[in-house]
Amino acid sequence: MSRLITMVMCMSMIGGPLFLSVQAKAAVTDEDKQFLAMAAQSDVNEIKLSKLAETKAATPQVKAFAQKMVADHTKLAAEMKPFTTAWGVTVPTDLDADHQAIYDNLNGLSGAEFDKEYMNAMAKDHHQALAAFTKEADSTTDTKFKKAVINGKSVITAHTNMADSLNGKS
Repeated sequence: MSRLITMVMCMSMIGGPLFLSVQAKAAVTDEDKQFLAMAAQSDVNEIKLSKLAETKAATPQVKAFAQKMVADHTKLAAEMKPFTTAWGVTVPTDLDADHQAIYDNLNGLSGAEFDKEYMNAMAKDHHQALAAFTKEADSTTDTKFKKAVINGKSVITAHTNMADSLNGKS
């Protein structure tokens, strides 16, 4: 009987960590991966539209906003990179079709009209992103990813507030 107890104890000491590591990997869901792909695309979209705005915006406030978008979304993309790599999520390198159309439209505008349309696009995008980040922060069970999402959510919240403020002024 003592041999059986010893064997069960040894098995639980060996099997316990194995079970926990399998369980930890199972914490990443398809929804987490879909969110990550969406966030990566959003970063690409915001960076490319904002690089255009850095050169075409008419007001200093919109130019400064565009510069902040490029810097912050580049940083957010870098913070999510370990997850995209580990989870095998392909990171886009160009605008999606909807944002390519926005880019093409913006590229044909200038002055106050450019600023207004760019800020409209930024406000819309950031409200959608904020909703997605909020949902993901509430639903993900991967603790490291949750921390990154919550950090991203605070950045997106600030961007949303700035976009709303500037959108009313442009």
